Amino acid sequence: MPLNSEIVISDTSCLILLAKIGELDLLRRIGKRVLVTPEIKQEFGMSLPDWIIVKEPADRHFQNLLEREVDKGEASAIILALETFGSVLLIDDLKGRRVAFDLGLKHSGTFGLILRAKQEGLIKSIQPIIEKIRNTNFRFSEQLLRSVLDQAGELNSRSSE
Repeated sequence: MPLNSEIVISDTSCLILLAKIGELDLLRRIGKRVLVTPEIKQEFGMSLPDWIIVKEPADRHFQNLLEREVDKGEASAIILALETFGSVLLIDDLKGRRVAFDLGLKHSGTFGLILRAKQEGLIKSIQPIIEKIRNTNFRFSEQLLRSVLDQAGELNSRSSE
């Protein structure tokens, strides 16, 4: 996963999921700077920690065009990532990830963030976090789960369901 940047730009769904499971601080521990757009702040609907910087994308015209493909928050995050050199976009929505890929953006999802936290020694195991995610309404495939567990070296230690 390409989460090796000092600047992480997060989409709303990633913020919401991390907040639900009490792991929002992983964002700060991975990125030296965490940015969101005003649209994402509004969609998040709760107060943001003071270490999350709200930044307005400059190219509103391109953002309006992207809103034909993805929602307003995702479009704003994608534009901000395009405008922010060396950033990584944290986005879980498949359509948004495809747009990010097509535009050549470095991007990852919440599972990639968790995997990176394990690889950097910020957490000992991804399994407890995965279990907290299972208790939310966040949908993910078993194939993705197996891949992430395998990359984290935890596939064989996975508890049976």
